[in-house]
Amino acid sequence: MHPAAKLQFARIVDEFVRWRTIPEPERPPAPAWWWGPALGMHEITEALPAAWCRQLGLADGATCNDGAELLCRTLSGQTVLPWPYDFSRKVASADSDVRDLHVQPLDDGAFPP
Repeated sequence: MHPAAKLQFARIVDEFVRWRTIPEPERPPAPAWWWGPALGMHEITEALPAAWCRQLGLADGATCNDGAELLCRTLSGQTVLPWPYDFSRKVASADSDVRDLHVQPLDDGAFPP
């Protein structure tokens, strides 16, 4: 498994676990950004780390494909996708998880002294 794909999937597993802790009536729709990493793991038969299997509620020895299918099933019936701030506001996260990015000038000459 490519290290970048593994890193993205680890982030999604963490978000998925935090998302499931929200009571279902209050839970926002699953975010669309899970699709890419989930589909990237589809058809990969490498075993998931045991910690990920436990977090996803899968049996030990489950494959990346099993984890991807779980995420795809979560997303498949949705007709509405949340905006990033709607999702992150309802999911408990650390300050380092969500940051506002402010517009930056292209060069130092953009703002005269």
